[in-house]
Parts: sequence; C-alpha cells; structure tokens
Amino acid sequence: MTGPVIDVRDLRKSFGSTHALDGLDLVVQPGEVHGFLGPNGAGKTTTLRILMGLLRADAGSVSLLGGDPWRDAVALHSRLSYVPGDVSLWPSLTGGETLDILGRMRGGDDDARRERLVDAFALDPGVKVSAYSKGNRQKVALIAALAADVELYVFDEPTDGLDPLMSEVFRTEVAALHRAGRTVLLSSHVLAEVDAVCDRISIVRAGRIVESGSLAELRHLQRMTIVAVTGHELHGIEDVPGLADVSYDGTTLRCAVEPAHLDELLSHLAAAGVVSLESRPPTLEEMFLRYYEQADGAR
Repeated sequence: MTGPVIDVRDLRKSFGSTHALDGLDLVVQPGEVHGFLGPNGAGKTTTLRILMGLLRADAGSVSLLGGDPWRDAVALHSRLSYVPGDVSLWPSLTGGETLDILGRMRGGDDDARRERLVDAFALDPGVKVSAYSKGNRQKVALIAALAADVELYVFDEPTDGLDPLMSEVFRTEVAALHRAGRTVLLSSHVLAEVDAVCDRISIVRAGRIVESGSLAELRHLQRMTIVAVTGHELHGIEDVPGLADVSYDGTTLRCAVEPAHLDELLSHLAAAGVVSLESRPPTLEEMFLRYYEQADGAR
C-alpha cells in the first residue's frame, strides 16, 4: 500500500472518569519497525486494542491497512498478526494443536516456516498448554504470529516471560521481517529491545504522543556522554554551558553535553591537552527517562 499502514489522529478513549487516550496521534509507514513506548497506564495497550477492533474509540480517526479496524475487523485480521500483552490459550490443547487451530483460523501457515520457528524458540509442541510456563505460552503466541506471511505484525510486550536467549531469537525474527519489507509495531517496556530492532519510535505519556521520530533524530536532540583524560588540569570547565552530571578529578572529566555546546567543551579540552577521549550517544533508556523527567518538571 502507498499510504501509512497505521494512521491515528486525535484518538480519544475514556473509561468512566479516566482518560486513557487524550488526543493521541500515531503514524506507522510501510516497511518500518516502529517502537511504541510508555509506562503502564500511558495508553499503549488501549491504543493497540482499538487498532485491533477490540475496543471502540470515543473520538478521533483510525486507519489500519487502509480500513476501519472496527467496521472491517474480519478482513483486516487476515492481513496482520497480533500478539496481545495478556496471552490466553486453550489449556486442554497441546502447543502443536493450538498452533494448528491458530494457523487454520487465518487460512493456513507455511508448515516449514512454523517448524523452523518451533525449533528456534525451543518449544515442545507435544505438551499441553496447561503445563506450560508463562514463557512457553508466550512462545506459542509468537510462533503463531511469526509463522503467518502478512503485511503487519503487532506485538504488545512480546518478550514478557521469555529468557534472554529467547528474547534474542525474537529480535532476530523481527530483523528478518524488516529486511523482508514487513511492517512491525512493537510495544515494549524493554528499551534495549526497542533500541536493537526499531528504526522509529513514539513515546506516549498520559494518552498522548510526546515525541516521535527516528532514533537518530531523537538522539540528535539529547546529551552525549563524554569521558576525557587531559595532560594538564582543566580550567573554566564550570563555565561551559550545556553540561550535566559533571565529575572531574583533576585530569579525568566525565560529563554529559548538549550537542549545541560540544564545540565549546572540546575547545576547553584541547587547551588542556587531550590524552584520550571517548564519546557515546545517549541510549534509548536515557532519552526515554529524560523525556519523562522533563515532563514531570513542567507540571
């Protein structure tokens, strides 16, 4: 399709006196892996449930794969895969039987692809769902979703309950979807996971998007971490604007610096004779926490 895969404008949803969504805007373009970030209660799961046609919005417009997720739910679900944050499966069935049913519900999966995923996620499909751990139930849902050859994959906290090795398997599969030109919307609390696989992110707070863009664009706005060792004592470092978290012991400086003031910092370091210099862009976790700290400070 030529337009956005997901196009949400001024979305609003209340539960009694609680405003879960308060004018949320979200755009996901074809072929991108889009991270959807925010703490519990920010509105992420409510947004996803509206996108899946499980909830009806109070106001605003929602376009999913060019259709209306409430009116066109059946047709749209044949073109997407969804893993909810609270996976519920049939306890009396085995994992393999569950995969069979979920596959038939969408018209059939690629058997070879499904078997590869079963092996990759180290799932025993002969065990009943009632005997599975939370992590194994999560694996069943992920295998069912990833085995489908669809246009859009939507994941809500997909690695909850998985060990680090299986989380890495999931990230590898998402990277493969990205290379194949598929679109992924990933809601996750694991910021390292989003940092590893997403090329764009949207940060939600109190039912509204407070920041959206590529990781490179958002990092450009944030402080870099600098560790420098100088041959001589630094003078006037306290006069350099845009510094934070400054630690200095005479010849070793650790600090964070705003990109706009990096030149001034480097000039001071050069005057003291740079012996070594390390710089690092902000991690996604640092960016996320700073956005929330700024928002809290403005209240």
